[in-house]
Amino acid sequence: MTRILLLGGVGDALAIARRLGPHHVYSLAGLGRVPDDLRCEVRVGGFGGAEGLADYLRREGIGLLLDVTHPYAAQISANAARAARQAGIPCWALRRPGWQAGAGDDWREVADWPALSQALTGFRRPFFTLGREALGHLDGIPDGQFWTLRMLDPHPGNERTRVIAARGPFRLEQERALFEAGGFDVLISKNSGGTATEPKLQVARERRLPVLILARPALAPVDRTFGDVDALWQALAPLR
Repeated sequence: MTRILLLGGVGDALAIARRLGPHHVYSLAGLGRVPDDLRCEVRVGGFGGAEGLADYLRREGIGLLLDVTHPYAAQISANAARAARQAGIPCWALRRPGWQAGAGDDWREVADWPALSQALTGFRRPFFTLGREALGHLDGIPDGQFWTLRMLDPHPGNERTRVIAARGPFRLEQERALFEAGGFDVLISKNSGGTATEPKLQVARERRLPVLILARPALAPVDRTFGDVDALWQALAPLR
């Protein structure tokens, strides 16, 4: 049996971790609730970059590294690919397809935070679903804007910011009520893909709101990539 180190995330990574036996390891960065109902070993915290991760792989006898982190966790994915090469083991990754704009959508892709800030000019009540990224910009909220931020962990915000601590999946009716109460005039999102947070895009479409989409980063090449959890799990069959 090949010992597996699974790098997560929640969501897709947790779906795989729930199927792994005690021989394998599920590694979490430490944000949000740590699962306590898994059969596999759970490790919380970083490794100390690619070199630290490579040392861990060798020390723990890991034979396969699975990168099932968030599509925007480019640095973690780069460290994973580099560490696997240093340790002489394969690295597989789940590369979840992004959402695609449909009829009635007004999506505007932005490359980075400066481009996003420029694109927000003229809006009054933006709704940010970027995780913690917007927290570093609360002191620069333009006059006339009130921000609503949604992320996993609570934060006090300030007098011109509301922070909602919540974890998906989010139901469509739940999102409709939130948009109505918040009076949002623009949605800011990563193109995360998947179904857990997709209803917000449907509500933006229904309300004819523009969506500012933060462009996906380029990710490091790995030995094998998969588009969904089931395909990855089937490929693991001879190893687990």
